[in-house]
Amino acid sequence: MLVFPNAKLNLGLHITARRPDGFHTLETAMVPLPWTDALEVLPAPEAAETSLTLTGRPVPGEPATNLCVRAYELLRADFPQVPAVRLHLHKVVPIGAGLGGGSADAAFALRALNTVLALNLSDDALEAYARRLGSDCAFFIRNQPALALGRGDELSALPLPQLAGAACKVIYPNLHISTAEAYAGVTPRPPQHALGTALAAPINTWRDTVVNDFEASLAPKFPVLAQLKEQLYAAGAAYASLSGSGSAVFGLWPGQSAPPKLALKADYEVWDGVL
Repeated sequence: MLVFPNAKLNLGLHITARRPDGFHTLETAMVPLPWTDALEVLPAPEAAETSLTLTGRPVPGEPATNLCVRAYELLRADFPQVPAVRLHLHKVVPIGAGLGGGSADAAFALRALNTVLALNLSDDALEAYARRLGSDCAFFIRNQPALALGRGDELSALPLPQLAGAACKVIYPNLHISTAEAYAGVTPRPPQHALGTALAAPINTWRDTVVNDFEASLAPKFPVLAQLKEQLYAAGAAYASLSGSGSAVFGLWPGQSAPPKLALKADYEVWDGVL
């Protein structure tokens, strides 16, 4: 079975409190972004153990600790009768970009394994497994716009009709920002605007109401983030923001069939398309 794990964008991100377990309480909205990896899942009953091969962008860590393998191990712990599988991941989505690429791979692995191994698990059950793999993973099970609370894994559907068909440009400035590094500089605070209410308004109002709290701490350390955001606004974007904990920056042009061309450094990676 071949699946295509897609990235996500964060529309606003409020870090509201630090939890006793060391994680943070969040309020954010996530929407699917059709910038994809490719993941193949094949049953391998003749194999002694599950294997993972990797191509494309280098992925840190050993294959045995990859989230796709961990997804299989979670399921096998509850369904010991399942055979081994062969996994092949072709990595395209940048890592450390705030686009959720690793989380998507894990969630799509769960979804594909559910089909290939005929486990007949519901989306609710798959979300429960996904939460054990990472805070963003549960979003990719249903893979639709959602308001996320708690650690980012308490999800509720968030209709965003004004976003449909909007042209989008995502810029990855070849800069890896780890989650730990991003959170090290933040100070939790109550949001100035309720995110769901702010996002219900027209996109051209979001610039004043929809905020990613990571920008305040990351932009002084990495000036390119603010520079790209201003470049997107100068090109007419109705809204521009850092995604997640960075370093990808995106702009939205509602009602346009494609985003404008921008003069960018040769080593930057760009996704252009329509949401």
